[in-house]
Amino acid sequence: MAAKIGILGAGFIGRVHALNLRKDSRVELAGIADVVPEAAARLAGEVGARPFQSLAQLLDAGVRAIYVTTPNATHVEPVVMALGAGVHVFSEKPMATNLAGAGQIRDAARKSKALCQIGFNRRFANVYKFAKRLIADGTVVPKVAHMKMNRGELKQPPWTSDTAVTGGFLYETPVHLFDMMRHLMGEVAEVTGWAVRSVYNEPDGFALLVRFRSGVIATFATVAHTTWLFPFERVEIYGEHQAVVTEEMERAFFSSGIRAEVQAIDCAQMPFEEKWGYVEEDRLFIDAVLGERGPAVTAEDGYRATQLVEAVYRCVREGNPVTLPLKDPAPR
Repeated sequence: MAAKIGILGAGFIGRVHALNLRKDSRVELAGIADVVPEAAARLAGEVGARPFQSLAQLLDAGVRAIYVTTPNATHVEPVVMALGAGVHVFSEKPMATNLAGAGQIRDAARKSKALCQIGFNRRFANVYKFAKRLIADGTVVPKVAHMKMNRGELKQPPWTSDTAVTGGFLYETPVHLFDMMRHLMGEVAEVTGWAVRSVYNEPDGFALLVRFRSGVIATFATVAHTTWLFPFERVEIYGEHQAVVTEEMERAFFSSGIRAEVQAIDCAQMPFEEKWGYVEEDRLFIDAVLGERGPAVTAEDGYRATQLVEAVYRCVREGNPVTLPLKDPAPR
């Protein structure tokens, strides 16, 4: 019997997941809910589901799992509610827009019999899987890294410049690379850096230094007003006379020595949903819902990415390095 899945949030990313799930024979899309009835009806009609206006209605429809694809600052309540009801949850990034909210979700996931997976899709993008394999099998032992993730602007869609919705620029886009740096190089020991507020009404340019527990050191730059000049996202990881380089989700390269042949992958012609990792993360979530595996990105992963963002905001606000892990906030 197909697993009944509901989606809360009928915007762009909700549609991406809905279209992926519609192609999975193990899934029955039971409903699409959104506070804007027209949005729910439009996406529901496109994927052959019923439109709803609330999470409560989705739960009443008997869904086995839900996707929370609402705006950043609205993830905590529905995720905690669904986990409390014993319903599996896929929550889009960020897990929450503060450490207290992330802690609520982490605690709810620990107590629930249901599972919680966080939507860090880049873990499943081919370019980052290429880099991860090289590190995991010992081909490359990272020593130094440089990472950047820019946005062209915070104008389209208009809500991306509203911190009440996003939680701040770092939660809207760069949080992906905070998760990725952990995924590739392990836990962070310390961050320091600086930020400027130059175009938007929030800190919109960051230059950071990161030290990992393994001894790896990295620079991380992110700016919110760069134009979309390619590549807006790039990771460079250096081993001993080696380099692994990614350029967005399009290409990746590996140089194994000073005069060695360069290995490369080119994903430019792949469908967007595949090369950005959305197809695989959805497949893995359904695997987990059906009991075939655990969540591919755990609530603990989501909490630690939130912790990194909070550490960066603290260090640029206070002007001092911040060591990790941060002290867990007191329960509310």
